[in-house]
Amino acid sequence: MAEKSSVFDMIGPVMIGPSSSHTAGVVRIARAAIRILGAAPEEATITFYNSFARTYEGHGSDRAIIAGLLDMKTDDKRIKDAFAHAAERGLKYTFKSVGNASAMHPNTIKLNLRASDATVEVIGQSRGGGVISIVEVDGFTASFSATLHTLIIDAGDVKGSIAFIASVLAHDECNIATMSVSRKGRNEKARQFIEMDSGIKPITLEYLRQLSWVKHVVYIPNIDL
Repeated sequence: MAEKSSVFDMIGPVMIGPSSSHTAGVVRIARAAIRILGAAPEEATITFYNSFARTYEGHGSDRAIIAGLLDMKTDDKRIKDAFAHAAERGLKYTFKSVGNASAMHPNTIKLNLRASDATVEVIGQSRGGGVISIVEVDGFTASFSATLHTLIIDAGDVKGSIAFIASVLAHDECNIATMSVSRKGRNEKARQFIEMDSGIKPITLEYLRQLSWVKHVVYIPNIDL
């Protein structure tokens, strides 16, 4: 009798698992989230919404999200054993599901991560074909794929800040692909999400970080590199 195969026996050049939406996209959402956090997470609360809420166990999305939190790439053969690897590294995690969130994309995941004193909440969507969109970070509206080089800048809501940062990047020969700005109120902290076609020089990052009105800078190179 032939041995029964698992959903993680499909091995291809870009994913391991039953579908790119349920594996590759999920892994990428988690890998983006840990880079926003800036550290390996110690605790994670993972909420699956809508279609994901109904299928995440059967389609292996639970293993895929844990693999991404451990910074495994989409073609890593260890994804099927992600739970065991998480136990070895001491990652504590909880799964939740919300089956009827009509305002959200069918394949949505929310990650609440903690590492020491750092915390982050990231909401991502798996759009199919391994494509993702990070749509919210700590309550700030976003829209980036993490497959380009991405800057996340927390800054004071001061006049000319967007144009100034764009000018700094232009002098570093960084071509801006997309830019969005989210703020919670006038004159409150604003968060800029900037996708670039090329990477940014370390000296430029340090310059941005030392500006008096810049509070925090996160740089995420292409997560597939």
